[in-house]
This record gives sequence, C-alpha cells and structure tokens, in this order.
Amino acid sequence: MRKWMATSKDPALTMLRGVVGVVFFAHGAQKMLGWFGGPGFSATMKGFSSFLHIPAPLALLAIAAEFLGGLALVGGLFTRVAASGIAVTMAVAAALVHLPNGFFMNWTGAQRGEGFEYHLLAIAAAAVLMLRGGGAWSLDRALARPERASPVRLAQEADRPALSRTA
Repeated sequence: MRKWMATSKDPALTMLRGVVGVVFFAHGAQKMLGWFGGPGFSATMKGFSSFLHIPAPLALLAIAAEFLGGLALVGGLFTRVAASGIAVTMAVAAALVHLPNGFFMNWTGAQRGEGFEYHLLAIAAAAVLMLRGGGAWSLDRALARPERASPVRLAQEADRPALSRTA
C-alpha cells in the first residue's frame, strides 16, 4: 500500500494536484449535486444513458471519478487511483463525444460542439500525478512515511548480521 501512496515532497506536484482536484470536483459537483449550474445526478445519468448510450454503471463511474476523484485529489488521498479515474473519464469523453468536433474548443461558436484539447491537457496532468504521486502536503505522503524506529526494532536490527560486501 505504501508504494501506491509514496510520493516526493515536490511542491509542483501539490500545485498540479490541487488545481486538477478543484477543477474536477467542480465538474463532478455539477453532475452529482447540481451545484455551479449543473444538471444534477438524475439529469446527468439520463443524458449519459439516453444521449450518449453509456451504460448506467459506467456513467456512475464517470460521475464518481470526477466528483470523488476531484475531492481525493484536493486532499491528496489515493492520488494515483483518483488520477487514473479522471484520465480514463477524459479519454472516453474525448473519444466518444469531442473527437468529431476537432481539436480546438468552440471559442467562436462556429463548431457543433467542443473539441478535445482540454481533455488532452487533463489526461497529461493526470498522467503526471499517476506517475509521480501527490507531492508535498498530501495525505498520501503523510500515510506513506516509514514508521519511526522504536527502541525494540533498533535492537532487533542490531542483532542481525550485516551483509558483507564483495568486490
């Protein structure tokens, strides 16, 4: 478990994790709770299943990846798992919904919908977090720290024979 949570104390990872977490929590809250002008859970599930033909269990996973994954990233808990869920959700959204609209976002309103450039950025940011972890000031880092050496453990280690080096 510690290997999944291990991370460096890099503050850049903390900044990336925090921004990605806030963005995806907000998008997830729109879908899950109807916050920030979003449609809410029932309307989102209906849209995913009726319009996009996504099976309900997978739609639920996508909503959870954004809402719970974003929340987990804000705190830096299970960063790699949360980032994986977000990366998969963005890859599916890019492929199923945004790919036909081209690369660029719909700045002028001339396209049918939004392109997939945002999704590529989100996937890249999530990939960095999957590879490097949550960075400094993350719950992962706090939980993955090695246990402090107790006097009993130090004594046990002192009784073990040292491995000899060979040239």
